[in-house]
Amino acid sequence: MKRYIALLLLTSLTVLGVYVYQRQSGYPDISSVEFTLLDGRHINVQQLRGKPILVSFWATTCASCLQEIPDLIRLYDKHSPQGLEIIAVAMPYDRPDHVLEMARARKLPYPVALDIDARIARAFGNVRVTPNHFLIDTDGSIIKHQIGIIDIPATEQLLQTL
Repeated sequence: MKRYIALLLLTSLTVLGVYVYQRQSGYPDISSVEFTLLDGRHINVQQLRGKPILVSFWATTCASCLQEIPDLIRLYDKHSPQGLEIIAVAMPYDRPDHVLEMARARKLPYPVALDIDARIARAFGNVRVTPNHFLIDTDGSIIKHQIGIIDIPATEQLLQTL
């Protein structure tokens, strides 16, 4: 029993240490991230400098992701005239044909990227859960990270400052 408690304590301290290290080192550098879109085009963060970007990791099998799509579409429709870009990144385990079918069925007005080799997920700090959102300011720096259904009012408030 003592070994179990000691192991549990050691594991907890290790997890806490990793968390503290990640928080101190800030968000990952995403300046060289390139997105491969469903239509075959490539977009990188540098090309979008000067615009706020919302990168949204999602999956076709994620109920919360599907639930928030109408909110993301409204956010895009409202703020894209002022420069907002939304890039939806499908998780590596999502089949490309399913992603394409879902994007068409939901009439997504913003670009959808495939991440077959998990390169994008790794660049954003090894994203593993969905939905997972990163708001990037006009100079290409992450200013907000949110796991779970996006908080539209808080996101809109941040967009006002950009």
